[in-house]
Amino acid sequence: MSSVFRFLMLPLMVLTFGCVDSELRGSAEPSKDGKTYLIIADDNGGACGPIMVNGKPWPHAIGVAGEITPGKQTIQCGGSLEFNVQDGVVFIFDYWGP
Repeated sequence: MSSVFRFLMLPLMVLTFGCVDSELRGSAEPSKDGKTYLIIADDNGGACGPIMVNGKPWPHAIGVAGEITPGKQTIQCGGSLEFNVQDGVVFIFDYWGP
């Protein structure tokens, strides 16, 4: 492999793999105990009634982690959005926008 090719691939790899923990609706970090958690950090303006996750009222306060099963999640509060939570992370949901 030429040194020019390696030189050009390094920035591409950093950009690609450096953003693995970034999601459209929030961010994720490994959990300390290997379980999967959700933190809802934004209540979509607060005037939409109870926050629902997967059709059930979310029992935790804004900013407090609650255990959740990994995979596709649906959140509702004035609208419905879907996002994915990987296994073994704390997912911080903080973006209701388009």
